[in-house]
Amino acid sequence: MGTQDTFISHLIELRTRLMRSLGAVLAAFVVVGFVWPGSQQLYTIFATPILAALPAGGQMIATDVVGVFLVPIKVAALVGFVIALPYVLYEMWAFVAPGLYAHEKSLVLPLVVASFVLFVVGMAFAYFLVFPLVFNFLAKIAPEGVAWMTDIEKYFSFALTSFVAFGITFEVPVVVIVLVRAGMVSIEKLKEIRPYVIVGAFIVGAIFTPPDIVSQILLAVPLWLLYEIGILCARIVGRSAVASEAPEGGDLDKDLKRTEAGQE
Repeated sequence: MGTQDTFISHLIELRTRLMRSLGAVLAAFVVVGFVWPGSQQLYTIFATPILAALPAGGQMIATDVVGVFLVPIKVAALVGFVIALPYVLYEMWAFVAPGLYAHEKSLVLPLVVASFVLFVVGMAFAYFLVFPLVFNFLAKIAPEGVAWMTDIEKYFSFALTSFVAFGITFEVPVVVIVLVRAGMVSIEKLKEIRPYVIVGAFIVGAIFTPPDIVSQILLAVPLWLLYEIGILCARIVGRSAVASEAPEGGDLDKDLKRTEAGQE
């Protein structure tokens, strides 16, 4: 009975945190989409990379009747989500924090901050570097006599997929650190599977980017490098955790064994 009550209490807490996260996203969306004076310029900024690559006089089109209204609203929702993301990540980490050791709880805030920063950096990498290269490449290979114009809804879908792909890709160091600190995988094992990770990075790049080698490399190479950074950071975090726990005793032997297993 006690186990069942505990399980139900966890479900209630999860529901509460999900509702809070959703409320934060909705509040940010309302502010960005309807209160902020510069909301009308959001889509122009959002579409700048492709507009700059279009031939002189080129423009985007809307084939859907309500597309000119819905797409800017979706852009505002995306911006609102990014603004609320730190709070959403905090709620996620706060939910799992009670099941962590004391030294693991101290990692919550740094991991939340790092997760947000890396996700935004991934989106910025796609917006400022990948999009201009890809769109300029596509503009150059367009057959002569073909007016290259894209629908605003399709552009939004492409940009959103790219943002998510690069944002998640840049989370690799955080994922590696969490897996190693949780004892789910050792650093030695991560090194052993490095060749498979490199191959997988190029497969992911081929799936989530346009069919050109440039954008594929621009996703695959950072994914691989971030994987290596994650391994390095996991080793550093493991050592600092052992050092900080030395005076405490308690579960030190167990934590030392788990950390050593992760670094061997």
